[in-house]
Amino acid sequence: MKVYDLIIAGAGPAGLTAGIYAARARLDVVLYEKMLPGGQVATTDLVENYPGFPKGISGSELMARMAEQAEKFNLNVESKSVENISRRGNLCLVKTEDGEGHPSKTVIVATGAEPKNLGVPGETEFKGRGISYCATCDGPLYQGKKVAVVGGGDSAVEEALFLTRFAEKVYLIHRRDKLRATQLLQNRTFENKKIEFVWDSVVTEIRGGKSLESAVIKNVKTEQLSELGVDGLFVYIGTVPNSDLFEEDIERDNRGFIITDQDMATSIEGVFAAGDVRSKLLYQIATAVGDGATAAFAAEKFIEEG
Repeated sequence: MKVYDLIIAGAGPAGLTAGIYAARARLDVVLYEKMLPGGQVATTDLVENYPGFPKGISGSELMARMAEQAEKFNLNVESKSVENISRRGNLCLVKTEDGEGHPSKTVIVATGAEPKNLGVPGETEFKGRGISYCATCDGPLYQGKKVAVVGGGDSAVEEALFLTRFAEKVYLIHRRDKLRATQLLQNRTFENKKIEFVWDSVVTEIRGGKSLESAVIKNVKTEQLSELGVDGLFVYIGTVPNSDLFEEDIERDNRGFIITDQDMATSIEGVFAAGDVRSKLLYQIATAVGDGATAAFAAEKFIEEG
C-alpha cells in the first residue's frame, strides 16, 4: 500500500495552509475533508481582522481563495472523513470512512471545533426548527421576526449584528453583566437600536409547537425565571474540539483540545495539530494559518530527520 509523506485531516484555514506549504515543498501529501473546504470560517459573513483585506472579506470568499491557491499547487484533496488515527511502528495509520487505513510518515490534525450545545430541554427537538448555530446560514429566514443570540464573545456579537439586517429585534442573552467581545464590536452593538441586552441570564428551556416559540430565561443573580418570545435562537457559547480520533491517548487539556509544543508536535510521534483543535490562547483565522504553516514545516523536518 502507498505510504504518504503527510496526511492532513481537515480543510479549514489551518489544513489548507498546511497543504499549500506541503505541496510547495513537493511532499507526497493528501488532505481529507468530509465537507467542502473552508471549515467554520466559510459560514462567517464578514472577516475584518485578517491581514491584507482593509475593507474586510466574506468568510466564504476568503476560504475559496485559499482553496484555489491550494489547487494551484496541485494539493490532492479527497472528500473523506477521518475516523481514526493511530501509530503503527514507524508510521501513522489514518482510517477513513471507507474503512481503509492509509499509512503515512506524518499526520497533521486540523479538524477544528464545533459549536457547543446549550444542553437544555427542547434544544434537540428544535434544531433546524428555530435553533441555529450559524446566523450567516439561517439569518435570512428571520426577516421581520424576533430572534435571540446566546453568548458574549466575538462570534455572538458579530452574529447579533449580522442578524439586525433581517430581524426586527435581536436579544443578546449573556450570563454576565458585560460582554467578552473586543471593544470595537461592543461599541457597534451598543449603538445598534435593534439589539436589546438580557444580562446575567442563561437559557434553561426551549419551547414551541411545530417550531420554536420561546426561550425560558433564568437570571443567575436573582434566579428569577421569565419567558422570552422569539422565532429563532442562535447559540454561540464556545466550541468543542473534534479531537476524538485516536486509539492511544493523546495529551489534551481539560476541555479536550490537543496540547502541542511550539512546533505543533503532539504527544504522539509524527502527529501534529493545527488550528482550532489545538489548545492555545487565541482562536482566529490568522493563528490557524500560522499553525498550519508551522505544522507543515515541522512535518517536513521530521521526515528529513527520520
